[in-house]
Amino acid sequence: MVLLYGHRGARGEAPENTLPSFRKALEAGVTRVELDLHLSADHQLMVIHDPTLKRTTGLHGKVAQHSARQLMTIDARQGLEGWPDPAPIPSLEQLFETFPEIEHYQLEVKSGSTAQSKIVLDAVTCLVERFGLQDRVVVTSSSRTLLKYARDSGFAYPTGLVEEYGLLDPIKSALRYGCRYLVLNWKLCSDTRVAKAQREGLHVSVWTVNEPHLMRWLADMGVDSLITDYPALARQTLGQ
Repeated sequence: MVLLYGHRGARGEAPENTLPSFRKALEAGVTRVELDLHLSADHQLMVIHDPTLKRTTGLHGKVAQHSARQLMTIDARQGLEGWPDPAPIPSLEQLFETFPEIEHYQLEVKSGSTAQSKIVLDAVTCLVERFGLQDRVVVTSSSRTLLKYARDSGFAYPTGLVEEYGLLDPIKSALRYGCRYLVLNWKLCSDTRVAKAQREGLHVSVWTVNEPHLMRWLADMGVDSLITDYPALARQTLGQ
């Protein structure tokens, strides 16, 4: 059975990467989630996709210019029209604290330099150990810098390559960086590629899959997991 991950919680039904969004995924019976991480000014891990605040909060400025405490007071419901209640930016610590029932996390790191990679991965390690989530996380990224640092530093937890365009062979790239997950844009999927990745021991996770015909096509192809904005629809479509 294909595993389901709620994309940024349940992005199609609640403001992305906020506590209400993760609650929506859980209410739909999906206990695995994908989310995005940026560092605050005081090096806390914040759950937000963009490096800037504009799209989801309507405010100007960068995430990295604000402390975690400041960010957690900012309403991030701008990305979903009509949501009635405030939905502040959460910290990863707050998310772990609020939803112990989440079974697995894909933590997508939006990272740049080697120095920043060290800060992020150290912070992830600290929180994972504190909350006892050692078997319930994978750190994913499209940043080769971060994945290389994770490999070379002996980072203790699984990593995954996020691949959108496939200009270089994504399977070779994932293996080069010691990844255990290959997180593909669904357009890069084929029977041959998925089967080859799995023969190499990679978990193939596919995003963002929102249409029932795509869900069924990819499930029939044998991908390991689907990442969707609509967890309830995915469960219904796939009979889970």
